[in-house]
Amino acid sequence: MQVSESRIAAQLYTLREFTRTPKDIESTLKRVKAIGYDVVQLSALGKIDIGELKAILDGEGLKVCNTHVGFQELRDDLQRVVDEHHLLGCQHVAIGSMPAEYRDRGAYREFAAEASRIGTELRKHGLTFSYHNHSFEFEKFEGRVGLEILIEESDPKSLLFELDTYWIQHGGGDPAVWIGKVRGRMPVVHFKDMGVIHGQPAMFEVGEGNLNWPAIIEACRHAGVEYYAVEQDTCCRDPFESLAISLRNLKAMGLQ
Repeated sequence: MQVSESRIAAQLYTLREFTRTPKDIESTLKRVKAIGYDVVQLSALGKIDIGELKAILDGEGLKVCNTHVGFQELRDDLQRVVDEHHLLGCQHVAIGSMPAEYRDRGAYREFAAEASRIGTELRKHGLTFSYHNHSFEFEKFEGRVGLEILIEESDPKSLLFELDTYWIQHGGGDPAVWIGKVRGRMPVVHFKDMGVIHGQPAMFEVGEGNLNWPAIIEACRHAGVEYYAVEQDTCCRDPFESLAISLRNLKAMGLQ
């Protein structure tokens, strides 16, 4: 895949309160472009016609690096998902978390098999399928944490990963180490920082918390990451300002 010149993307989940209507989406994408992002990840958007969304993106000169799609959609309406991604010119599809039906039973092997099946179907259409982690996947089952089971029990060509630096640290893992475990299997990584407020872990803009960013970025380079998606589920300031701070800090670290 040919990667655009800009590899830093804005994960629109950060701005979900500002993407509820087509008008909101249009004004938000305009602001994202003005901040300095040329690439976005589509997630948590309100209802909008895919053709209208494509026109807005093209009008702002924004590329879509990947999306978050519901697991039910992937199982029940895969062809529509494929068609929409082809229209958007987006190769990478991801799921935001493990569905409760698997998570509640600790059915990691079962999910790995089903996700691999979906990934295989997407591959037939030139798309990839990735799994985005939180911290619950660091619970151990017979000596292995859940995330390790997903990595080891899935088809490495069909299930890729969209690791989230904050949630790995939150689960007690080392983000750089886990990025190394999915070398060649992670086209998009989620960057968010971790700090402490009143003794509790909190999400911070990239470079404003305590994560080891030189080690993380180096691990991403070795892993073959194509896009660095900035995401912040909760912000202590205006989310647009948070995205701007993260972008500025990442550029200061040498990313583009």
